[in-house]
Amino acid sequence: MSLPTAASEALQAFAACPGWDQRARLQMQWGERLEPLSAEQCSNEHLVQGCASQVWLLGQQHEGRWHFQAASDARLLRGLLALLLARVNGLTGEELAAVDPLDWFTQLGLGRQLSPSRSNGLNAVLQRMRELTAN
Repeated sequence: MSLPTAASEALQAFAACPGWDQRARLQMQWGERLEPLSAEQCSNEHLVQGCASQVWLLGQQHEGRWHFQAASDARLLRGLLALLLARVNGLTGEELAAVDPLDWFTQLGLGRQLSPSRSNGLNAVLQRMRELTAN
């Protein structure tokens, strides 16, 4: 399966970072790219269960492909969410089902930053995406 354009850009950008500090800074910059959600969108209806921090997720399908928006109250998590969205936006439901988030973050050189709680939270976000695409 080919990568979405944003995912390819992320891989190139993170591959160019020589060290952990640069990758952490880049991750924060990616978090600033998230489309802001309105107060109505940051409702309990869109709150992802299973995350230590608050995460809101919305998904829309257009011509068979999914586009997600996400927000979090945690700055570090916003960067991870932005990178996850770069990997999954534009995929079909079937393609989304095949995404391995740990593999994706390892490719970006961020695997070691995924504490068990962050990893569980990202898995909860991906699980919620899969639930949305199954409906």
